[in-house]
Amino acid sequence: MVELLARAWDLGWPIMIGLVGLLIYFQATIKDPASKKSATFKTLIGILCMFLALIAISNYAHNFEYDPGMLPVSLVMITAMSFIMGLYFTNIGALMKIGGFMFFVAAALSGYGNWLPQVEGGFPPPVVKLDFQSMSAQQLGDEGEKIIFGGIGQSKTQGAIGKGQCPLCHGFQKGFLSERAPNLFNIPARSAEQLKAPNYHMNDAAARNTEQKEAFEGSGTATNAQEYIAESHACPSCYVVPGFGVKGSNDTVSPMPRIHKPPISLQLGELAAVDTWMYTREGVESPGYDAIVTSYEKFIPEADRPKASEGDEGEGKGGDMLVDGSEPHDALFAGAGCTACHTIPGIKDAEGKVGPVLWEGTNAPKRMKDSGYAGKAKTTKEYITESILDPSAYVVTDFPDDQMPKDFGLKLTGGALSKIVDYLAALEEGKPLPPKE
Repeated sequence: MVELLARAWDLGWPIMIGLVGLLIYFQATIKDPASKKSATFKTLIGILCMFLALIAISNYAHNFEYDPGMLPVSLVMITAMSFIMGLYFTNIGALMKIGGFMFFVAAALSGYGNWLPQVEGGFPPPVVKLDFQSMSAQQLGDEGEKIIFGGIGQSKTQGAIGKGQCPLCHGFQKGFLSERAPNLFNIPARSAEQLKAPNYHMNDAAARNTEQKEAFEGSGTATNAQEYIAESHACPSCYVVPGFGVKGSNDTVSPMPRIHKPPISLQLGELAAVDTWMYTREGVESPGYDAIVTSYEKFIPEADRPKASEGDEGEGKGGDMLVDGSEPHDALFAGAGCTACHTIPGIKDAEGKVGPVLWEGTNAPKRMKDSGYAGKAKTTKEYITESILDPSAYVVTDFPDDQMPKDFGLKLTGGALSKIVDYLAALEEGKPLPPKE
């Protein structure tokens, strides 16, 4: 506030001095006490109104880029100034009251618009070429941290998530109780121990009790810790850590998607970066780039390895935007990461089991009436928007809070969010699926 007052003074000090001079003039020249009192009072009102106007202009100029939510305050000040002048300057009273009413309506609409969840727009981010193979272990690990958490140094930040989407289900810190997937703390050492688990059946894939016995026919099982990590990523259902299978499957099916497939589609170089980070963060020497890639080639047939035309091997997408809304619906939901956790009727590869099925045209009206609903939505589309931008407003039964990232407002353009919301709002159980691009 002090800064705004200082800006207002800098902006209008000549006018203020002029008004004070006018006040002194009235005091000196007007002889009639009543007239002098009236003129003095109106001059003081004029000074007050001018100061309100200057503060409003200063607030608008200062917060236009930094804090748009404060812009309605300027309209409120102008409204107050207009009504004050309308009351005390009767010759222009009608005009000022009409103007005050118009500013009041503008302030109300602007305030409501700024109260609604805001979504950052923008152009698709530039593409930055990366050569994983030529990187040092530290550089490769840094890229792996970016893929997992979205940036270097973000591994301890609550809710940080990158292209790999691993934190949606996994914990990475010692003592963290992961509910949906194993904690990956010290995974290089623990992987060697998992090979000895009775249900893993090293060298005998056929003996496994899982629905999928091996990554592909003849691929066999892992024989060392790095191969175990690679197999876990390429074929999560080949071995399911006890207690982390799909509900009702008796740990024969994993809810985790294959991360070389849509919606995640990590390239071999990116997979090597992710694994390298899991070694280096423990202070353990990582296998070389070629050794890690070879471990993945054992479990991912060449035909299934993402090619540069399908993804971004050797490329890292700059910026934070996941999608911009220009994508077809299948690519839109995959790029936003929705398909990794949710089953979305009509969307290719959207068979995730981590989050609820998104029949939102049917679900939303019911959930807004739930006594546990703490949000502000009044319509289906408002509820879906709120669920994306503020997932904790309503937590669906049997699905824990804080599982879904809370920063989609920074990673989806307005066009992308609108397109996602429109499609989900049209999904109603028992009715035809909505059209898609």
